[in-house]
Amino acid sequence: MAPRADLLAWLLDSDPAIRWQVERDLLNEAPTVWAATRASIATKGFGARLLSLQDRDGQWAGGAFFPAEFDFVGPEAAEEGSQPWTATTWTLNSLREWGLDASVLRERRTAELLAENCRWEYEGRPYWDGEVDCCINAWTVANGVWLGMPVDELADWFVRHQLPDGGWNCEWIEGSTRSSFHSTLNSLKGLLAYEIATGGTDETRAARRSGEEFLLRRGLFRRLSTGEPLGPWVGRFAYPFRWRYNVLNAADYFREASLSYGK
Repeated sequence: MAPRADLLAWLLDSDPAIRWQVERDLLNEAPTVWAATRASIATKGFGARLLSLQDRDGQWAGGAFFPAEFDFVGPEAAEEGSQPWTATTWTLNSLREWGLDASVLRERRTAELLAENCRWEYEGRPYWDGEVDCCINAWTVANGVWLGMPVDELADWFVRHQLPDGGWNCEWIEGSTRSSFHSTLNSLKGLLAYEIATGGTDETRAARRSGEEFLLRRGLFRRLSTGEPLGPWVGRFAYPFRWRYNVLNAADYFREASLSYGK
């Protein structure tokens, strides 16, 4: 079914980060049309606003995952939604997902500045070395290959930390041995970005296929043991996805994998 004309008009009357995808995917415009819209992300709307907020040291909000002033011990730190999503990793994720040309950040020496100045809140590790969290490492891999950073060792990290059931869990460091839908999907996205950019290795490609099988065997939203839906969160479709899993988020991953590899 073709999109309604009024819906298309509404989508086109939007930020360039949205409009170029509508032109490409729904209207089948010539590449010259949607590419021109995509290029304007750096100078108009959401993208321009985030670029204007970059710190002189290459970071956003003074931190890797949390803003510099975030209170880790106050009562608000434990509240759902207390994360303000303004720090470096979340901003890079948004700019990459919106389609910003990486050359814009390369001209600013963003990757190099982050290597020099940005440290993870966990143990002060260098930014491009990653962390112990699957989701954080996946975003670091995806942002790293986008900006031309060598993240091969971090991509191999996923091979070493894949759980026996084929997926991943960010709480592995706490002893978890059962994979998480959230962690597995985010890990797959990072490995896919790495594979598209570099071709991957035999080991990372095999790890990605096993992670896909973990989700597919469960129909993207069911418990393997009972066949029952995981919970209402699998059908809560919202963007930005952040770290959360839902069926639309998973379908978007498989769409990209299919377009890239014809799977």
